[in-house]
Formats: sequence, C-alpha cells, structure tokens
Amino acid sequence: MKSIQNDHYTYRVTWSTDDQEYVGLCAEFPSLSWLASSPEAALRGIRGVVAEVVADMNEGGELIPEPLASRKFSGKFMVRVPPEVHRELAIKAAEAGVSINRLATVKLAH
Repeated sequence: MKSIQNDHYTYRVTWSTDDQEYVGLCAEFPSLSWLASSPEAALRGIRGVVAEVVADMNEGGELIPEPLASRKFSGKFMVRVPPEVHRELAIKAAEAGVSINRLATVKLAH
C-alpha cells in the first residue's frame, strides 16, 4: 500500500458488529473503508486505500478532496426548521434571555 505525503485526512476506526471486525473510515472519502482484526490494522488499511485513490486521482487529473483539517470554516451555517420549531426556539431563547443563535449553539455543543 502507498502512503500519502502530508496525509492530513480525517480518519476514524470503529467496531463493525455486522462484520465482527474493526472498520477504518475516512471522512473526506466516505465511500472507502477497510476491515481488519485490529484497530491499528484498520487504520493502516484505510490510509493505504486513500493513498492509492489519491494517486489514481492525481494520475487522472481529478480534483482531490481537501483535508477537513486544512479547510477554513466561517462558523456560520443555515438550518431550516418548521415554523413551529422556530417559534418554540424563539420562546425558549427569550425565556433564557439569550438569542436564538446562542441557544442553538449551546444545544449543538452538547
């Protein structure tokens, strides 16, 4: 398996009950995974698969996903909710003496 120079992708290893093995995942490449009997092997495996895919993408002139760690985030995103939920949030925020943004931030952080 190849390795990627400056590999800053976001990896996660979790247990797969269905497969009875550890599964390595990469957030920037959600269609890829690697099964292994140990968490360490699952991480090595997914990193190798990502390296191979990135090499293939390079050779094909494809756009390679930017690592999440390298992206700049504004801290803003829009969420659409039903009017009833909006009203309920406005009431809760008013009762707490905070803005809806503050209330949503606290709820999302937990």
